[in-house]
Amino acid sequence: MADMKQDPVDTIVEQWRRERPDLELDAMAVIGRLGRLLVVAQRAIEAVFTAHGLRRGEFDVLAALRRSGEPFELNPSVLADTLMLSRAGMTGRLDRLESAGLVRRIADAEDRRAVRVALTDSGRELIDTVVTAHTENETRILSVLSATDRRELDRIARTLLGSLEPGA
Repeated sequence: MADMKQDPVDTIVEQWRRERPDLELDAMAVIGRLGRLLVVAQRAIEAVFTAHGLRRGEFDVLAALRRSGEPFELNPSVLADTLMLSRAGMTGRLDRLESAGLVRRIADAEDRRAVRVALTDSGRELIDTVVTAHTENETRILSVLSATDRRELDRIARTLLGSLEPGA
């Protein structure tokens, strides 16, 4: 660690090491840095959405519709399940996006009692612009890592996440 700059996590770990030398603290350091990384990266990611007049949740809805492919329509309950949202939470997001002219609710062609959510032309233009800026931003965030390091980080994160997620 001689070539690495001290960070706030080092201070916390050193304090615990001084007070409780009996503890194994390597995991605390890794998890602490992952937590700080999430907070700092989220700020940079949210800034892109805000610059385009969106909240994270609104971006997620538009992105899910765009990823679904032509005709860029989904059932609201499928959208809610995809985004792990309650039906009420989804309704609020859809109301805001519909008011902004980015989505519209339409009758389901197979079941007139059901509704589908569709991207408008404005919604598709906006999500295409924002997702381009978003991926460029994420690439910038990770640009301090070599391509090999990015692949290794992805492999490690995948392994760890797979061990923690239900059904893994």
